[in-house]
Amino acid sequence: MAKLLSRLPERLHHHAYVVKDQEANRHFFEDVLGIPLVATWCETHHSPWVGREVPMCHTFYGIGDGGALAFFSFADEEVYRKCQAAQPAEIRNFDHVAFKVDDATCDELVARLRAAGEPVREVDHGYCRSIYCTSPDGLGVEFTVDPPNAAEIDRIRRADAHSELARWVAGDHRTNNDLRPHAG
Repeated sequence: MAKLLSRLPERLHHHAYVVKDQEANRHFFEDVLGIPLVATWCETHHSPWVGREVPMCHTFYGIGDGGALAFFSFADEEVYRKCQAAQPAEIRNFDHVAFKVDDATCDELVARLRAAGEPVREVDHGYCRSIYCTSPDGLGVEFTVDPPNAAEIDRIRRADAHSELARWVAGDHRTNNDLRPHAG
């Protein structure tokens, strides 16, 4: 077994994403979702990707544990284009950032998104309940509510994490999630 870090990272410091329009992004995260803008850094740096000085803006939106969502924008169309995928994935649901919230916050977020006319998807995964939305630049954002027995679920999955992965890699693709509600 691999030797693990003697001390795990304390928390997610920030997750960064490139946006075209910082104000449209601010409106979505602050006005619609209610997540506060806590810092804006405006800088110029020498970009090795285009070989010139490039003005950039880096914004941070705070979350409860001190971490943040961070967004870059550039006053240089070429740098922005170089930061974008040539073609986005056909299915984008699996590339997202997720935040833990309580039931009341989840309900408030659903109401805020609906009031703003933003699409929101709700999923009961069994081991958590989630809502999903998408920022103006395509960042998938998930808000997750843990069930009351989250500690017990975590204990079970930690105990079999390696054996379940080995089973999957070996070709046994049976589900091990008997908590997810099934339609029918």
